[in-house]
Amino acid sequence: MPHALRSSVEDFVEGLKSIEQGLITRDLVCDYVNSMRLTPEALKQYIFFNKDNYTRNLIYRDARFEVMTVCWAPGQRTVIHTHNGSLGWMSMVQGEVDVHNYHYLKCNKPENQNVVGLDCLAGATEIDMQRLSTMHCVPGGDVNTVDKLQTIHQIENADPARAGCVSLHVYSPPIDSCVAFDLEHQRCFRRSLRYTSEYGVLST
Repeated sequence: MPHALRSSVEDFVEGLKSIEQGLITRDLVCDYVNSMRLTPEALKQYIFFNKDNYTRNLIYRDARFEVMTVCWAPGQRTVIHTHNGSLGWMSMVQGEVDVHNYHYLKCNKPENQNVVGLDCLAGATEIDMQRLSTMHCVPGGDVNTVDKLQTIHQIENADPARAGCVSLHVYSPPIDSCVAFDLEHQRCFRRSLRYTSEYGVLST
């Protein structure tokens, strides 16, 4: 395995391709992501900031894995959201973010979870959700994970620096949509996910 401090994006992707030949587990990929930390220099081709919203920048995708950077300008955050049943791993490349973990308790449309290929159709107008914990994520710190037991969270830029934050995300399988929650107005809906850039080129 390449030295962690000299790992390239190509090295990282090749390692994932090797992993996908067997059983993909949360802990196996977590250990791999932890051992293969990529630097801002290695990822510079995939770092784009936007003052209006965080950006999702595709690095690699196949049937089993999706790899991207997410770039966060100061104050940017996601909505509370699910991961459509996928497993996910996040490591920090630059700056610091907070991950707020939530647990679904109940809603008035539980039958909408009975669907193949999606975690839920969404559409509830009464939602009971418990905020469990917050994980502060920093470069070199623990890899943040989502799995089938803990799949709902919100991420926000917690870094006071103006340079912006960059996180590296791996998902298996890739995620094309998720459930987004608006707890203040008691609603949830399916959100299609798009890339800001693909393979280093800004999307049109």
